[in-house]
Amino acid sequence: MLDLERQYRPLHQELVDAIAHVLETRQFILGEPVAAFERAAEGELGVAHAVGCSSGTDALWLALAAAGMGPGSAVITTPFSFFASVSAILRAGATAVLADIEPSTFNLDPVAVEAVLSGPRGADVRAILPVHLYGQCADWDSFGRMANERGLKLIEDAAQAWGAEWKGVKAGGLGDAAAFSFYPTKNLSAAGDAGMVTTNSDELAERARMLRQHGMRRRYHHDEMGWNARMDGFQGAILSVKLKYVAGWNDARRTVAGRYHSLFSAAGVAEAGPYPEHGIVLPHEVVGSRHVWHQYVIRTARRDALREFLSSRKIGSEIYYPVPLHLQDALKDLGYTEGGFPEAERACHEVLALPIFAELREDEQQTVVNAIAEFLS
Repeated sequence: MLDLERQYRPLHQELVDAIAHVLETRQFILGEPVAAFERAAEGELGVAHAVGCSSGTDALWLALAAAGMGPGSAVITTPFSFFASVSAILRAGATAVLADIEPSTFNLDPVAVEAVLSGPRGADVRAILPVHLYGQCADWDSFGRMANERGLKLIEDAAQAWGAEWKGVKAGGLGDAAAFSFYPTKNLSAAGDAGMVTTNSDELAERARMLRQHGMRRRYHHDEMGWNARMDGFQGAILSVKLKYVAGWNDARRTVAGRYHSLFSAAGVAEAGPYPEHGIVLPHEVVGSRHVWHQYVIRTARRDALREFLSSRKIGSEIYYPVPLHLQDALKDLGYTEGGFPEAERACHEVLALPIFAELREDEQQTVVNAIAEFLS
């Protein structure tokens, strides 16, 4: 699925030097290595503030808490995402309300969100948290209109979307605040866990910085309940190095995705969709969006059998995600049941992520495509 050695090998000495500098200066928690990365991230994303933290999960919580989401507030998000999209809402003390997804992009469906806002659960909603799933921005025109009309906050779950754009604006600068993850598999990745909150609001940024340090504005003076969510200096230094290359890596991922499109079409196994019948439905890029292809996810009716076949050929694949959030044991208290979100539930049975990374070779992609074509023949 991912060969990190190919990325790290040419950067080895540069990364070693960056780590050595942190050791020599002993700025292990926050400090200049993190501040330098924050400044560079602000410039790269075109945002006023970037606040480094300990993980993408903590970034989501910080963004929500800094935006004032807590007891008495409800936040709408998707059931088709990583667990943290909902757990961060609950951790902030707010209520998680779900709406179904679009079948073609797997992103939160604006029509479904409108229905929730107009229904009995809509009265307490104070924010929408769309996920830019697989590296493609959610429909920000629709969500921006809803927020303006109803006075709602917009929090981006941009964990998979560093460098993605919606009509020329980069993810991280679309909403009131955004959360990024730098987990080692991400397009921009740390050598461990790390995350970031971005915002154009001075107030939100100040609160996020305070909350990531146990609620302190002054040392040992705690204004409210915060958390230990600080980024360490090693991750800041590593991310500063890799930030210089991520735009090129994203361009390479776009090339890899385009090759997959061409190879699958040439093999005669691609179907129009949005639902698969006998072949596979390919992912696509929405007009106005710049997809960074964190994942290349196909749909197929015989997903589990195909994955087993690929495994027998030593070809990696992954399921993002096998169980929708409303059917997770830990989230039963949300009050949803099977059948509540049919698009998300169907996607969980059909999606399969194929190998994609910047250094993936065409001959390797051809091997993947040939194997899938053989399975479907």
